[in-house]
Order: sequence, then structure tokens, then C-alpha cells
Amino acid sequence: MPKLSLYRFDNLQAPPEELAVGEELFGAEVSGDLLWRAVRVYLLNRRQGTASTKTRGEVSGGGRKPWPQKHTGRARHGSTRSPIWRHGGVTFGPKPRAWELALPRRMKRRALAAALSARYREGQVKAIDRLGFQKPRTKEGIRLLGQLVCPERTLVVVAPEEFVVPVAKSFANIPGVQCVRSDALTAYDVLVHEGVLLTERAVEALERRVVHA
Repeated sequence: MPKLSLYRFDNLQAPPEELAVGEELFGAEVSGDLLWRAVRVYLLNRRQGTASTKTRGEVSGGGRKPWPQKHTGRARHGSTRSPIWRHGGVTFGPKPRAWELALPRRMKRRALAAALSARYREGQVKAIDRLGFQKPRTKEGIRLLGQLVCPERTLVVVAPEEFVVPVAKSFANIPGVQCVRSDALTAYDVLVHEGVLLTERAVEALERRVVHA
């Protein structure tokens, strides 16, 4: 059974304890294909799809034929808003479209477990019993991550009830660090960070979400 190093917020200098975690969450098979699909769907769903250009029929002007068809010695043109003219329309340009894709719920859960398992096997997953910040202080967040020897790009995962202002804002201004709720955690979030720090409640919430769902 996988085990995480569990630190105590009130005594970070003490040696960590061992926290047993589910095999399905931190010992899952790491499928590169599944992770690729999860990341692709996540990034596509973030696209706004609002890029737009005007065709020759949408740009202003060009209603009159610029010169007669014959006997001018010049090439034949029917409009000054043809794509080959300056200020003309755009050929095959982007138009607003929806990029959303759907991933089955079971595949989402498996992808999240695979991402967490990959970080666990790298030794980059740690746990802490709680985050007892009384006030939002970036200095305290930096001190905590430094004492736990967390990587520069660290993902802090807390349970929904722990996502309060003192905790969220203590990590908000630290470059490379992101604090997220366990119910909003995605495989992409785990993969783009080098390390993961979870609270004890977040581990329990993730097991309910991924293992017992």
C-alpha cells in the first residue's frame, strides 16, 4: 500500500509520519495515452473560439467593378475587396467555433489517479495534516514550502472546506505555486507542477471522489 510523508503544521521540523493511502489513487497504472487525452480535452475546453476574420463578402466597399473587363491592358477584376487586394477579405480565415470536447467521467478519474501516481513514483507527493494560517501572508506560505523542501512549481491541494482566504491568498502570489480545491483538481494541474502537497482532508476527499465514486 502506498504511503505518504505526513508533516504536522505545528511542528514542521519533526520527522514526518506515514500516511497510508489508497492503491487506486497513488498506485494506479500510468497510461501515457490516457493522460494525453485528458490534457488535450482540458486545453481545448479552455479555448474561447472567438477568433474571427471577414471574408470578401463581409468587408466594406468593393461594390463597383474597378475597371472595365476588357481593353485596359490590366488584369480582370470584379471587386477591390478580393482576397488578393489590399484591404480585401481573408481566404479560409478563422471563424467563431466551439472547441469543447467531452471525456467520460471514468476516464477523467483514471487520468487524475494516473497523474497522481506518476508524481508519487517520482517522490514528489507530500502531505500535511492542515494549513493553519490565521492571516493571508505570502511570507508564511514561502516558509512552509521551503521547510518541506517542495519544488519551485508546487501544487497545493486542500479540501473544499479548507479553501479559505488565509490559505488561498498565502500561496496566490508565489510564482509557480497554485492552490486548488480537491473537487476541482484535474490531471492537467498535477502534470504541469513538479510537486504536490496535499492536506490530510484533501487526501480523504480525493479517495472519495476517485476511488469510491
